[in-house]
Amino acid sequence: MQTINLGILMNGVTGRMGTNQHLMRSIMEIRKHGGVRANDDTVIMPEPMLLGRNAEKLRSLAHACGDLPWSTDLDTALGDDWYQVYFDAQTTLLRAEAVRKAIAAGKHIYCEKPSAATAEDAMALYRLAEQAGVKHGVVQDKLWLPGLRKLQHLIDTGFFGRILSVRGEFGYWVFTGKGVSMQRPSWNYRKADGGGIILDMLCHWRYVIDNLFGNVTSVSCFGATHIKERLDEKGKPFTVDTDDSAYATMLTDTDVVCHFNSSWTTRVRRDDLLTLHVDGEKGSAVAGLTECHIQPAAATPRYVWNPDLGKTVDFKDAWVKMPTTMEYDNAFKAQWDLFLKHVVVDAPFRWNLLEGAKGVQLAELGMDSWKQRGWVDVPALS
Repeated sequence: MQTINLGILMNGVTGRMGTNQHLMRSIMEIRKHGGVRANDDTVIMPEPMLLGRNAEKLRSLAHACGDLPWSTDLDTALGDDWYQVYFDAQTTLLRAEAVRKAIAAGKHIYCEKPSAATAEDAMALYRLAEQAGVKHGVVQDKLWLPGLRKLQHLIDTGFFGRILSVRGEFGYWVFTGKGVSMQRPSWNYRKADGGGIILDMLCHWRYVIDNLFGNVTSVSCFGATHIKERLDEKGKPFTVDTDDSAYATMLTDTDVVCHFNSSWTTRVRRDDLLTLHVDGEKGSAVAGLTECHIQPAAATPRYVWNPDLGKTVDFKDAWVKMPTTMEYDNAFKAQWDLFLKHVVVDAPFRWNLLEGAKGVQLAELGMDSWKQRGWVDVPALS
């Protein structure tokens, strides 16, 4: 068995997502279990170097991971030919410039979404990577969530028949910092720092819809700033000047109507922090992060509207929980496995910088729709 050591520069891993999902639950788990099995005779062992701007945080994190190498000097790290992959989990506004440098240095690219702050910049990164001949990918983690994989199985086996509509509900209450500290970084609520839920979440909904329900062709979106003031990490008040909630409807080329509510100002009373309710001619399903419940046409109750009777049945009793018939890996790790195999043995990997640019495009057009108070077409990118 041949082991291929693959050097990976991991930039921005001191942040919440970078530390928890990408470093600890993906790369360190892969290392812990002996690498990624690429084929019958090849194992890929990722060898990370941690990059960032805060030396103290980097030193502490590197020590916690077995004294990994670390640096605050991005340019010098990019000049080391031993490291073949550059990964970026920085804040959105810092990402495009760093990825451009990494492409110029000949690194394969894997980055968080949004891949850039504008669709123009996101497409420029895609074209640069293609011209340079480097491999590239964008994190689209929700496709590997157990609940969505169960939903994909239902689609693949024809459970729904013709799919009619999708209703997505995402979000939770993010504390304002007054009394209880915010559980999201304060930059999420400042436009100048790349904040806003439309840019954050419509990138997710684009790849979810495109991969499961058909390509998005038009969007109508309304954004709102429901909470006007919050306290930052130091307890200092600041004015929220970007959207903290978004209400978007999208149409696909398969005539599916998809409506997604995204909010950091809602209190959860549903099965999960994210739920997708899919209605089809032959059946319906409600998927969360891990579970999925179904109601086939043959088992659909005949409800009659009569408010005078009050609630006479428990509507949830008519739904059946799908069994878990396989073991599901961490969604971020699952995509890391595929990308590492793509780099080393050229395994298929379609979630590239072009797909990332489509997400940024939808967010941008969603903001245009909000400004115009109307529908906006979504042109194809290439």
